[in-house]
Amino acid sequence: MLFKKINQNIESFNENFDSISKDRKEKLNTLTQYIQEKLDQNQLPKLIVICTHNSRRSHLGQLWLAAGADYYGLQIETYSGGTEATAFHPNAIKAMQNLGFEILTENKENSNPTYQIKWKEDQLPYHAFSKRFEDTPNPTEKFSAIMVCSEADEGCPFVPGTDFRIALPFDDPKAFDNTELESDKYIERARQIGTEMMYVLYNVTKKS
Repeated sequence: MLFKKINQNIESFNENFDSISKDRKEKLNTLTQYIQEKLDQNQLPKLIVICTHNSRRSHLGQLWLAAGADYYGLQIETYSGGTEATAFHPNAIKAMQNLGFEILTENKENSNPTYQIKWKEDQLPYHAFSKRFEDTPNPTEKFSAIMVCSEADEGCPFVPGTDFRIALPFDDPKAFDNTELESDKYIERARQIGTEMMYVLYNVTKKS
């Protein structure tokens, strides 16, 4: 069972699909179609959410897809990666904790720590850290590449091994680091990403 706060947030995302523009929905619908086609062929959809540094938006997208797959009962594997590895940013971690995820640090002394993340009861923790999109444990073939920042989209026009690539850029909350708006803007971006990921998964369940 999903943690209560995460369940409540997903329910609120589902009530907010009208906030997504028509053009954006058309893009999101192509990702829904990709997932649906994989499921119809009895194949496991594998989704890698990619941004340049694998520090903020890619983690937010991957975690919402993972929680959403459990919410809707969909068999989907989710991953995140970057065109380079840095670290899962503390502000993004705080935002997801505020939205209900349980996140613990494994090795604080490391410049790129690993985090144990849970979004439901009786769950083995998911281990998150910054990595390149082709690094272990990410798949290397027959996966969807979801590009959530313009820089990664432009800098990596070809993603080896992917059988579906989609550009879904989101504004970078990094712009508000060390400002009074920092916390609010990270949560705002996390909620926006969550809403769009739930739109994708909700429509998979409608077609099933």
